[in-house]
Amino acid sequence: MMEFKILNRWSGETQFIALIVADETESESIKIGLAVEWALKTGTSLAGANLSWADLTCVDLSGVDLGGANLADANLSGADLSWADLSNANLSWADLSGANLTGAKLSGADLSDTDLSCADLTAANLYYANLYRAYLSDAILFRANLTGAYLSGANLTGACLYRADFTGTIL
Repeated sequence: MMEFKILNRWSGETQFIALIVADETESESIKIGLAVEWALKTGTSLAGANLSWADLTCVDLSGVDLGGANLADANLSGADLSWADLSNANLSWADLSGANLTGAKLSGADLSDTDLSCADLTAANLYYANLYRAYLSDAILFRANLTGAYLSGANLTGACLYRADFTGTIL
């Protein structure tokens, strides 16, 4: 068992210290993923945490507050983020392919260059989200709120956009 520090995205100070079972030579992304799982088990807040490059493949983060967190370059493929709060989070270059983002709060989130292929964004709130060059091929955006979202250069090939709100969206 080892202690692993997770820093705050904004202050750079230690946000929490997780007790994880990992070898010292294990990759940083795996250690961050284990620290997140420890935080979930202990009820530790992940809001504002620096989780960039984390390996969170298929992790259940449903309903979790990740508001303002830095998840840039994280692997969240197949993760369950339904009803999670990702408001103002940095998800640039993240892999969210096949993720469940049903009802997720993504207002003000940076999703630029993010892979959202085959992701379920049903009823997600993407109010003023940055989706510049996001890959949304075959994504489900049924009843998603895209008011004021920035979609320039986004790939929407095969995406289900039925009843999505595009008021003020920049395409």
